[in-house]
Amino acid sequence: MKKLFTVVILPLIIIGLAYYIYQSVQKPIAFNKEVEYRKVYAVQKLKDIRTLQVAFKNQNNRFAPSIDTLIDFYKNGKMQIVKMVGSSNDSLAVAHTEAVKKAHRGKITAEQLYELYLNGDKNLVFSIPQEVAVKDTLLKRSEDEIKKFGKFEIDELADIPFSNGEKIEMKSVIKQVSGVNVPLFEACIPFDALLKDLDHQLLVNLKAEKGPTDRYPNRYAGYRVGSIDQPNNNAGNWE
Repeated sequence: MKKLFTVVILPLIIIGLAYYIYQSVQKPIAFNKEVEYRKVYAVQKLKDIRTLQVAFKNQNNRFAPSIDTLIDFYKNGKMQIVKMVGSSNDSLAVAHTEAVKKAHRGKITAEQLYELYLNGDKNLVFSIPQEVAVKDTLLKRSEDEIKKFGKFEIDELADIPFSNGEKIEMKSVIKQVSGVNVPLFEACIPFDALLKDLDHQLLVNLKAEKGPTDRYPNRYAGYRVGSIDQPNNNAGNWE
């Protein structure tokens, strides 16, 4: 019996313990690796929302109240951009433009300068506002981004990656800051949704580490862009 224990059972116990130790070390490593992988997709989604919110605010002096509003803005909205014609570093073009303005006693508009440009006077420097469709201007992904994230799909803007359909939490308010009304927004992806299919205890540990505490009550257990509590220049908590 002693020989059986020494030759068969003890080696099995040692192998089992070694495997348990290996797994206990590898499990957090694999978990952290998957968290970092999913973070990239979550952060990109929040950056897309921020891009649309900033454009929406530029047009409406407030942030959109819902992601559905942002989706409609992307599909049907228009925005003002400033188109620069010529280069301000071209001293000859700048001098020529000033001469043209002087000839018109300074009353020539950017639209009239643009008409002169279209009619052949290419030696002009000026800027002109233009109205363009939002969908033709924003969120155009590069080839590398398409390979990584896929083609941008506006109808999936609210979906939390890896969550099987859970939705991003977004709010917007107008808050008085030092007596001034300031538009604010925030969009949030909680760890509970983004990582819900991963190891439960490791998820609990991550939320305890990254989430709010008595010392840091404003921390968020997940990824968040913007804040409805105070202005933060629409920063993300990953930045």
